[in-house]
Amino acid sequence: MKELKQEHEIRNVMKEGETVLMFSAGWCPDCTVIEPELPEVEAHFSTMNFYKIDRDLHPDLAGELNIMGIPSFVVYRNGTESGRFVSRDRKTKDEIIRFLQEV
Repeated sequence: MKELKQEHEIRNVMKEGETVLMFSAGWCPDCTVIEPELPEVEAHFSTMNFYKIDRDLHPDLAGELNIMGIPSFVVYRNGTESGRFVSRDRKTKDEIIRFLQEV
């Protein structure tokens, strides 16, 4: 999963194809727990592009997108949001896969 650090990069990938943005932060224990599972999640969805966004580096964007809890996943298809898995709860690999199958 490629980490994007520049807001213009984030906004550009939101417009292209099927994109999954994972919002996280270095201090987030739930993010640390799920991160080793993400390559397997990505392997299930080879047509999707996955990007990691540090919510603390982009508080305005996170606020604009109503990202309150992390890790949070937001899916875009050609610039339009098609789904989100946003909550304050810890997420499992199976929950993430199920969410992506349903979007």
